[in-house]
This record gives sequence, structure tokens and C-alpha cells, in this order.
Amino acid sequence: MKSIGNLSKRIILILPFALFFAAELHAISFEGEFIQGGLLIGQVQEGQTVSYQGKSIKLTTNNQFLLGLGRNAPAATNITINSQDQDPETITLEISPRQYNIQKIEGVPAKTVTPPASDLQRIKQDASMVREARKLVSNKQDFLKGFVKPANGPITGVYGSQRFYNGVPKSPHYGIDYAAPTGTPVIAPADGVVTFAHNDLFYSGGTLIIDHGHGLSSTFLHLSEILVKPDQQVTLGMEIAKIGATGRATGPHLDWRMNWLDQRIDPDLVLKVLPSQSK
Repeated sequence: MKSIGNLSKRIILILPFALFFAAELHAISFEGEFIQGGLLIGQVQEGQTVSYQGKSIKLTTNNQFLLGLGRNAPAATNITINSQDQDPETITLEISPRQYNIQKIEGVPAKTVTPPASDLQRIKQDASMVREARKLVSNKQDFLKGFVKPANGPITGVYGSQRFYNGVPKSPHYGIDYAAPTGTPVIAPADGVVTFAHNDLFYSGGTLIIDHGHGLSSTFLHLSEILVKPDQQVTLGMEIAKIGATGRATGPHLDWRMNWLDQRIDPDLVLKVLPSQSK
């Protein structure tokens, strides 16, 4: 069993306010941060395949693959490299922990903090629809072209922070919040296909999901208007929606979230590991 993640096995490039890692060991290499919430881009040799938690991971035409690390990813996780002429090799990735902020938000509509029983079925249905949209693992490779931020404005919320609404502890925040007036344009951060569009989910209000391929998706919350439809192809920079204050919100802003399969990852780290090549 090989291990990747400690500093002796990394090439470290210093970027502003962050460390960006490229690790290489025998037949596999990685780009990205080995940190909770990170997105890793792996590379294997021709003829090899990769599995994670017992499931195969899609490879691009250049033998690259994605691996997303959740907010509470364990200190170590394993992937398996399979070759036609060799025994499978298990590699352990060492994951650095993060310290998350605590954010207290007052003035949230009471019904979205402690929903009445009459809304519980609706909330359950909303969550089911979003989960279904995120199950898509397409062969598209749009993510390889890179990402830009989808809106301009002060950042008022960051990934991973523990949130208290009206003093009540709730689930962590999984996105980046950009504050801006209602009607401010939201652009596609990368190429992709719309897999979900709904004007009024209980918590997230106007909600849009775009598939970027290989299980990587973007979700946009609290929208005042959605300008695209399911199955529509979008391109980086295309206006796709307008910022709003729908759902559980105290003011107009965009909450941009990203998933790799069922792992909620930090959009800010995706911007670092997959910057747009057309910027």
C-alpha cells in the first residue's frame, strides 16, 4: 500500500493565500489540495482504471479522473489502481483537516428555521428532486475547460461554516455567498448542461443545477429568475439566472455550491485547481 499526502511526497507550488499540490507516485499523479472540501484531479497510465469506495471512477480520454473530498473527509482515504497485467494497488491519500467558521444569521423567516409540520412533506420532496438531479454521472468533459466565479459581489458566506439561524444551530453552509442586488446576472462558471431548474424550493427558492461531467455539478440558490431550461447546453460566461432572495434568505445573494457525486466540495478550491483557460 502506497501513501500520498505528506510533504515529502509533494511538489509544492506557492500560490497567493493557498498551497497548491501536485503529487506523483509511480503510475499515478494528482493536482489539487489534499484537504477537506478539495477537488483532486488524478492521472493514470493508459490501460489502468481507478476505483474508490468499491466503485469505478470515470476516466477522461486523457486518463484523468476527479475525486472530491467532503467537508468532513477522514484523515486518510484509499483509492485502488487496476492494471491489466498487475495486481490491484491500493493508495492511501492523507487529507488535511480544516477549521471552519461559525456564522450567526439573524432575521431569517421563522418558518424556514423551524418549519411547520405542513411543510415537511414539501421539504422532503424538494430534497429528493435535487438528489436525483445530482445522481447524473455523464461522460461530458466540460470541467476540463475550467471555471470562473458565477457572480460579482462581496463574499458574505464561505464553505463549511457552521450556521446559526435566529440562534438555532443548523447544517453547515456548503457554498460561497455573493451579495448583490436582486436582478444581478448570474453566469455559467463553466460549460455544462442544465439538469434541474425550479423557481420555488422551500429552503433554496429559485434553484438551478448544471452538470459539468463525471459527477461534477454546480448548484445556484435563491435565484429571482432562471433563464435556462433542463437539458439546455450552457457555455462559460453565459447569463443563466438572476440573483434574488428567495427561500431561506435575509437579503439578495447567490449561494453557489458544487458537488462531486454525493460529496459537497468547496467551489473556491475548484476555481484554484481548474481555472478557466479562456480568462
